Amino acid sequence: MSTIIVSHGFGMSSEDHWYPYLRDELRADGHEVRVPQLPAPQAPRPDAWLKTLTAETVAFPAADTVLVGHSLGGVNVLRLLEQHDAETEGPYAGVVLVASMAGEVGYDALAGFFEPDFDWQRIRRAAKTFRILHAADDPVTGAATSEHIMRFVTELDATATVTATGGHFPSTGASRLQLPEAIRLVRDSLHS
Repeated sequence: MSTIIVSHGFGMSSEDHWYPYLRDELRADGHEVRVPQLPAPQAPRPDAWLKTLTAETVAFPAADTVLVGHSLGGVNVLRLLEQHDAETEGPYAGVVLVASMAGEVGYDALAGFFEPDFDWQRIRRAAKTFRILHAADDPVTGAATSEHIMRFVTELDATATVTATGGHFPSTGASRLQLPEAIRLVRDSLHS
């Protein structure tokens, strides 16, 4: 079967919110699912997060691996794809970005994750498919929500699923223990 590797969000752990649900559902399908704990989630450093995610991916062939990134974890996935040698190792089977950002969102402490600008062409070559799950009422991307979604669609030829509500899957102070939309997008990526 395939491997699914999840990069969790800022201030979260690998056991928070819908991550265990996704892990358990996809393991029941027979897949290997990894949700590595990224270092210092309350005060993340781009180099440390990328190093941890990279170490998690090296043992699995890209062609059989779907990468899932939630929020800042999605930015971490984009940075991983920038360094991936798709010509030698082949592209990843797919990428699912949940409530992620295509650029700066005004949090000074996270600015390093967005510097330098993304190499969209290199990222695009590093995966066969890109799927986006975003809510129209996402408080993190706020008024620029549609700009982030359109950037993913135009730069990565991504397929976007936009829900009317859902916040940041979850929003600050809330929890969301299930996210069937994410399961569906991962399964779609595996069957593409």
